[in-house]
Amino acid sequence: MPPSFVLTTLDGVTLPHETTSEKRLRPQDARRGAPHFRLRFGLIVIAIVLSFFGARLVQLQGIDPNSYAAMAAAESVVEVTLPAERGDILDRNGLPLADSIHGKMVVADPFMTADDAPALATVLSQRLDVDYFKTLTRLREEGSRFEYIARRVPSTLAGDVLSELDEAGYEGITLRDDPIRDYPADDVAANLLGFMGTDEALGGLERTFDAQLSGTDGTARFQTGGGNRIPLGENTVVPAKNGAPLTTTIDQDLQWFTQRVLTQTLRQYRAKSGVAIVQDSRTGEVMALADAPTFNANKPLEADEDDLGSRAINDAYEPGSVQKVLTAASLIDAGKVTPRTKLRIPPNLPRQDRVIGDWFDHGNIRLTLAGVIAKSSNIGTVLAADAFTPVDLVGYLQKFGLGQRTGIGMRGESPGILTPGDVMTSQTKDRVAFGQSVSVNAVQMATAVNTIANGGVRISPSIIRGSATTEDGTVVGTDVATEERVVSARAAKQTARMMERVVDEDAGVAPRAQVPGYLVAGKTGTAQRVDPDCGCYDGSTSVSFGGFAPADDPRFTVYVVLHDPQVDGGGGSISGPAFSRIMGYALSRYRVPPTEGKPSRLPVEW
Repeated sequence: MPPSFVLTTLDGVTLPHETTSEKRLRPQDARRGAPHFRLRFGLIVIAIVLSFFGARLVQLQGIDPNSYAAMAAAESVVEVTLPAERGDILDRNGLPLADSIHGKMVVADPFMTADDAPALATVLSQRLDVDYFKTLTRLREEGSRFEYIARRVPSTLAGDVLSELDEAGYEGITLRDDPIRDYPADDVAANLLGFMGTDEALGGLERTFDAQLSGTDGTARFQTGGGNRIPLGENTVVPAKNGAPLTTTIDQDLQWFTQRVLTQTLRQYRAKSGVAIVQDSRTGEVMALADAPTFNANKPLEADEDDLGSRAINDAYEPGSVQKVLTAASLIDAGKVTPRTKLRIPPNLPRQDRVIGDWFDHGNIRLTLAGVIAKSSNIGTVLAADAFTPVDLVGYLQKFGLGQRTGIGMRGESPGILTPGDVMTSQTKDRVAFGQSVSVNAVQMATAVNTIANGGVRISPSIIRGSATTEDGTVVGTDVATEERVVSARAAKQTARMMERVVDEDAGVAPRAQVPGYLVAGKTGTAQRVDPDCGCYDGSTSVSFGGFAPADDPRFTVYVVLHDPQVDGGGGSISGPAFSRIMGYALSRYRVPPTEGKPSRLPVEW
C-alpha cells in the first residue's frame, strides 16, 4: 500500500493527503463531473423538442395552412352575416315608392337546439312557414353554432315566436336584424318597381338597378368556447355597406291617380289590359306609367304572372291612327303637303290585291289634310302619303323612334317592328302610313307624340332622375337624355293645329277628350290586334288616344291605350275620356294656367 502523506494547515490541524487512486473512487467526486453531462443531455432534449415544434410549424404554415385554419374556425369561431339595408326607390319629390322596414332573421345554435330539434322544428315550420325537414336538419347541424332558420320575418311575428319558445323552456333560438323590403303604396308603380324574392330582386327597377340598391353585407366573427362567447377571443367586424337610393321621375300622386283612372276605364269597357303614360313635354321625363291589371308589390305571389311586368315597355302592338300624325308631320316637314292640301276621298281605295276602307261609311267626300286628321281617314292618309317612297316614310319614323328601343333603362323593352324602307313594299307602306303593319311599345309611341308637342325635337324618355347604371352597364337618366330634331318647329306647330280639330265638337271624332278651360291637341287610334299564335288579326282591337295640353304651349303629353275592349267604340269614345281626366289632374296638380290661345279653325272640308 503506498505511503500516506499528511498536510498541516495554518492552524496546526493535520489532514491526510489522499492518493490519486483514492480520489477516483470517491462517489461525491463522481458527482462533481456530472454538470457537464447534464448540460449535454439537456441540450439534446431541448433540440429534440424544438425540432418537433419546428416540424409542426412547417406543417401548419407551409404545407396546408388553410385546412388547419378552417379546422380551428369550425371548432371555435362563429361568422355571422350583417345584412346591408337596401337603398330606397324614391319618387321625384323624395317620397318612398320602395323602402326597407325593420325585420328579423331567426337563427339557431345547434349546440343548444339539437336535443329539442323535433319539437322546435314543428313550431318554427308552422309559425314561420318554413320547411320542417330543412329546419330539423339545421337545428341538428353538428359542429355548427349558427344556422339560419328564416330570413326577413316581420318583427312582431318574430318576437311572438321567440316569446312562445321561451315560455315553453326552449333555448338556442335568437333574433337578429334583417331589413324587409316594403312598398308603402302597395300597387302604385308596382309594374315599374318590380319586387323582391327571398334573396334576389325580381323584375322592374329592383332588378335593373340591383347593384346600386343592394349594397354589400358585412360580417362579424367571434370565438366561442363551451357554448359561450369568449370575451378576449377573436372579435372582427366588417360593417355592412348600405345600398344607395334611386330617384325616379315618377310623381307618386299623379301615378296613383293615373292608375285609378286606367283601372276604372278597363273595368267599364271590359278590356283585357291597358296602359297610360304621362310625360313632361319639355323634358321627356315619365311622370306616370300605369299598367292594368296591376298587382300589390307586397304580395306578388297573389298576382297573375302576366300582370307582373310592364306592358307599357315589354309589349308591342299596332298603334293605329295615332300614327297618322307622325305621317302628316313628316309630309309637311318634307314640303309635300300643308294642312290645307285638298284631297278627294273615295268610298274605298283599291291597292294591289287589297281594298283600303275608312272606319266610317261615306261616298265621295272632299277633305283637307286637317280634315283627314280630324276625321281619321285611312284613305286620305294613304293618298297624302303617296308623295313619299317607303324609304322616305321609314326614314322619318325611325327618327321619331319607331323600330328601336327607347333606352329608358328597363329590362325586356320591346323595340317594336318597323320594316326597313329598302325592302318595304308599297302595299305595306300604305298600311304603315295609318298605323297598321308596324308595331310599337307604349313608351315609344308616347315619346313620338311628345316630339310634336316639343316643337319637333325628340327627347329620349327618362324614368331616372340624374343618372344610374343598369345591370348591363348602360348609363341612363335625365343627365344623359338625348335630343334630336325630327321635323321643323313649323311642321310641328301645323300638325298640332290639325290635332286640335280632332277634339272639336263640330269637326272631330273625339270631343270627349277635351279638358275644360284648355286647348287640347290629340289623336285617336283604333287598330286590329295580331294573334301571336297564328300571326294574323284575331278580330280584337287596341283603342288609344294620345295628345298634349295646353296645345299652344304644351306642358304634358298623355297617352292612353286599352287592349281588346268588349264594348263597341274607338279611341275617342273609350280612351278619350280617360285622357281628359288624367290630363286635367296633371294640369291642376302642377297649377298650369289656361292659355289665351284661340282654337284652331283650319278647314276640314273644301
